[in-house]
Amino acid sequence: MIMRGGSSKGAYFVADELPADPDRRDDVLLRIMGSPDERQIDGIGGAHPLTSKVAVVSKSERDDADVDYLFLQVGVEVPVVSDRQNCGNLLSGVAAFAIERDLIEVEPTMDAAVVNIHMINTGSVATATIRTSGGRPVYGGATAISGVPGTSARIRLDFDDIAGGSTGGALLPSGSPLDTIEGVDCTLIDNGMPVVVMRADAVGVSGNEPCEELEANQELRAKLEAIRMVAGELMNLGDVTDTTVPKLTMVSPPRNGGHLSTRTFIPHRCHEAIGVLGAVSVATAALIPGSPANEVAQLNGDNIVLEHPSGVFEAAVEARVEPGSVILERAGIVRTARKIMDGTVFPRDGAHG
Repeated sequence: MIMRGGSSKGAYFVADELPADPDRRDDVLLRIMGSPDERQIDGIGGAHPLTSKVAVVSKSERDDADVDYLFLQVGVEVPVVSDRQNCGNLLSGVAAFAIERDLIEVEPTMDAAVVNIHMINTGSVATATIRTSGGRPVYGGATAISGVPGTSARIRLDFDDIAGGSTGGALLPSGSPLDTIEGVDCTLIDNGMPVVVMRADAVGVSGNEPCEELEANQELRAKLEAIRMVAGELMNLGDVTDTTVPKLTMVSPPRNGGHLSTRTFIPHRCHEAIGVLGAVSVATAALIPGSPANEVAQLNGDNIVLEHPSGVFEAAVEARVEPGSVILERAGIVRTARKIMDGTVFPRDGAHG
């Protein structure tokens, strides 16, 4: 099934419909997506990291979860399939997909379903609350999210114990709220997604540029990649040369009524919006005194509105700052999702190369 989840799009599979062996599975997915090829012309990928994504879903054997969700990022121009991160956008569609595939049952009389989702990539659990009718998902609704035209049904995602899921269990993997890398002050944070947060003016940009201008800035891209290489080691991610984490977010003062302006590389393309879990991490960084995000943010209230190239993203994050530590108490966001196509995909014959 092809679904739009949040501001991304991907292919959703029931786990037992793919090869059990990870190497065989990844080869099949590369051939399904049409990778490696910058256009992905011979597959269903959309020639961009945001549309070359896969969700693998199955019934869960955990007591605290209804379904298991494995996210796989499929490379566009390189034959790489990575499981080293979560994806909160595709997460938005998991509950509906699980109902569509009868992995869970919903009473026909209920107008909402609460689905606990075990995110295999990090071992944490998210709770999705979605609209239903007659025991099936409802996709139409009045909720709009930036980066997606029109409106759809509201999906509430709440996260439990996601800090440090990819980096060894710590919200601040380096042990410090501030690290200086390549002469740039950074906060290395993982509240669902490993992100390097830095001030835009510290790397020579305003933070208000369109994505195409930032992508064309080769000096900036080289600087960001140098920072990412060092940050990967400090965040317990090892050599990140061939991975899609950590992400890099440049922050600056808000300009359009939000609390903080962002420009994010994921990691080599500029995101036209901001990823769900990346947004949660950046919003959390804004609450940490002395962090680059906190320095430029204009905060008021519990919710933090992040401005990005195509609009805004609102995250509800509550944290308590104590001497030497940050205690997270709540993280939640609102997304939408939609079923686009359901059918049979035919992988390209032969090896992915």
